[in-house]
Amino acid sequence: MKAVCWYGANDVRVENVPDPTILNPRDAILKITSATICGSDLHIYDGYIPTMKAGDIIGHEFMGEVVDVGREVKKLKKGDRVVVSSIIGCGQCHYCQQQKWSLCDNSNPNGWINDKLFGFGTAGIFGYSHAFGGYAGAFAEYIRVPFADYGAVQVPEGIPDEKILPISDAFPTGYMGAEMCNISPGDTVAVWGAGPVGLFAMKSAYMLGAERVIAIDRVPERLHMAQEFANAETINYEEISAGDALKEMTGGRGADACIDAVGLEAHGMGLEGFYDEAKQAVRLETDRPHVLREMILACRKGGILSIMGVYAGFVDKIPMGAAMNKALTWKMGQMFGQKYMPMLVDRVLNNEVDPSRVFTHRLPLEEAKQGFELFKHKKDNCVKVLLKP
Repeated sequence: MKAVCWYGANDVRVENVPDPTILNPRDAILKITSATICGSDLHIYDGYIPTMKAGDIIGHEFMGEVVDVGREVKKLKKGDRVVVSSIIGCGQCHYCQQQKWSLCDNSNPNGWINDKLFGFGTAGIFGYSHAFGGYAGAFAEYIRVPFADYGAVQVPEGIPDEKILPISDAFPTGYMGAEMCNISPGDTVAVWGAGPVGLFAMKSAYMLGAERVIAIDRVPERLHMAQEFANAETINYEEISAGDALKEMTGGRGADACIDAVGLEAHGMGLEGFYDEAKQAVRLETDRPHVLREMILACRKGGILSIMGVYAGFVDKIPMGAAMNKALTWKMGQMFGQKYMPMLVDRVLNNEVDPSRVFTHRLPLEEAKQGFELFKHKKDNCVKVLLKP
């Protein structure tokens, strides 16, 4: 089969690789019908995620058709159309039973790596380094899905892939980010990053009862989509300080909750931005935490920070004094995809939301490199790229 393989920073290639096979009786094999580049895929593309190996198949946001199942798969059969969580969960451990799927004890055979980095092992993730299991990714014609009864959600025929595909990762990630804000009627939620996850976080904040949602970005077309798709007010942080603007827009109080939908490659301004980029370049700091710093200062006293942007290692110059003295609550994590996916599928089928509106570019799998470049550099008004095998 054809697959997109990683060979280093900014180096991905479409190659012929062996087809996947059933390795465990709980596996299913999918023929991928659509996949999409996620913002966290850019961290791999840019070379910031450790434990990648040359030739690894990348990609984790996908859907497809079941073409084979192991003998212990009970809920799926050949021909079923499914969307699959990017997070792999066993369904049986303490964390899966608590609906905290990204903390699964059993789905990551390389959990010992994360144990050294994070203190404990975490769940496996498709196509996202050997620290997260070394699983082959979704930018391919076929994929093996472990624990298929728990990770794959059936969807009916007749609805386009584009309406369902973001439910694999971006939509539940944004929804979880909004849910962690404990939104009450009248709340103002500020979202840093108007990419796909940020857009879904904005949409979800309104679904959960927010009165105002404010998007913070610097790319005009993304800010425009935040207005059109998510009905958000906007701040262009290249034109005005996001913190100052939020105070002005909230009568000096600050946002009730702040969502980080950016992660480790945040763009800072001035000396702070230069400081982060310089320290990251020489590996004295692995991640650029500009958004974290800004949220701590911009959030109201007693507010909530919801962190859904991916962080891989270590950050510097975090104003913990402000966080502590303002009594801020921090919530964060890889998304609990299986918890939210059935509900989000129902909302799409009921025409409550149309996730396909975030797609701006559609490319064949063979042009994945071009898709990464479009997405990374925000070329041609790119917000999200759909790949078709």
